[in-house]
Amino acid sequence: MELNQPWWIDVPKAFVIINLVLLTFAYVTLLERKLLGRMQLRYGPNRAGPYGLLQPIADLVKLVRKEAFAPSAAIDVLYIAAPVLAAITALFAFAVIPWGPVWTIGDYNVTGWVADVPIALILIFAIGSLGIYGFIVGGWASTSKYSLLGSMRTCAQMVSYEVSLALSVLGVVLMAGSLSLVDIAVKQQETVWFVGPQFVGFVIFLIAGVAETNRAPFDLPEGESEIVAGYHTEYSGMRWGLFQMAEYINMVTLSALGVALFFGSWGGPGLPGPIWFLIKLFIALFVFIWIRATLPRLRYDQLMRFGWKVLLPVATINAVVTAILVVAL
Repeated sequence: MELNQPWWIDVPKAFVIINLVLLTFAYVTLLERKLLGRMQLRYGPNRAGPYGLLQPIADLVKLVRKEAFAPSAAIDVLYIAAPVLAAITALFAFAVIPWGPVWTIGDYNVTGWVADVPIALILIFAIGSLGIYGFIVGGWASTSKYSLLGSMRTCAQMVSYEVSLALSVLGVVLMAGSLSLVDIAVKQQETVWFVGPQFVGFVIFLIAGVAETNRAPFDLPEGESEIVAGYHTEYSGMRWGLFQMAEYINMVTLSALGVALFFGSWGGPGLPGPIWFLIKLFIALFVFIWIRATLPRLRYDQLMRFGWKVLLPVATINAVVTAILVVAL
């Protein structure tokens, strides 16, 4: 349908969404530490503010005030720009995630998304591919062999699992008949959530998504026992904080993408659409944290073998079978 939403509604909405994503990132760090503490029979952060609720603010103040050291041989412009690129691309990707329906306020429409792009799914994968350059360039520009090893491992892992991740959602695209995330969400509310008919694709999406965000057990790019801390070995202060922010926002964005693709986005009975979206989003984030608390880190040869020899063929077969069924029906 034709929407009447002028730019002066879009701009403040985009500003609010960006700040909500940043707030979510901050408190996901607290949620992770609290949940890991409970799962390991210990307390999480509980000193900064009531129940530790001000811990993310304390962490931010610490990172901003901490002196940022840099290697004397570092390539200055690229060394500084790399974490900025990683953080910005992570934030941009959330712009096409639908989190609510269309509301009519007076003579105007207010949509539950920032931008409805006809090729939104391709756009998210393209932005994610650009974000990889932040990690690779940061490791290379540090002029440290440990950082370079970490950035090479990051490149190998993220590029290889991107293939499986992209193929895992082809079945969803074929069933919805569109690359727009808004169309995919609406289609699920008219028919059925795609997690059922596309369960194989969802499992592959989950595994490849964990690898794409460098989360345990796929946190080989930051293998502290092998290469100190990976691509951000030579970073400190807020520059290091930007890399961490990029990792967590990528996790939030990927969780939101999974909700939009497989769980009907804002769809649900009784509650307003954005509330349902947030409930599903935090369940997805809980699964990320649960996996970290449960599974040990894979060896590098296990990691690459799992990606190419297991996920890629299964994702390809799932996409081909879905295409045949869609054509047949």
